[in-house]
Amino acid sequence: MSLVTTYCSHCFTRNRLPAEKTDSNAKCGRCHQLLFSHSPVAGRQTNFDALIQSDIPVVVDFWASWCGPCLQFAPVFQEIALELEPRIRFVKLDTEQEAAIASRYAIRSIPTLMIFRGGQILAQRSGSLPKSLFKEWLLSTAAAPK
Repeated sequence: MSLVTTYCSHCFTRNRLPAEKTDSNAKCGRCHQLLFSHSPVAGRQTNFDALIQSDIPVVVDFWASWCGPCLQFAPVFQEIALELEPRIRFVKLDTEQEAAIASRYAIRSIPTLMIFRGGQILAQRSGSLPKSLFKEWLLSTAAAPK
């Protein structure tokens, strides 16, 4: 039996569960809430490192409130999160509120999208994407072997 580690969308506790149990009904061992919320989690200094350590790929949208393309892309990010979680986890990180994290990853243009697995960057790209291209990019990258 293969185990995967991922975070709870509510209390951010790391949970280890059988790979075949990564469905919408999986619950956190600590807070007993559903592990997967089907919506992006807000990345913060207090939870970001835990979020990206997941064995399940995590896509992070680095954005800012003053960025027009970021605001246009937000509904696309939300829709894809609803479709693809729990296969892929979704995090939004406000680069103004979390400047230290944005600096750590040398974010120079926004929106920037990064896909992590096990704390490692699998892929990144800058700029907003139409829904179909975003989904295609996610699925092709997330399907890459560990």
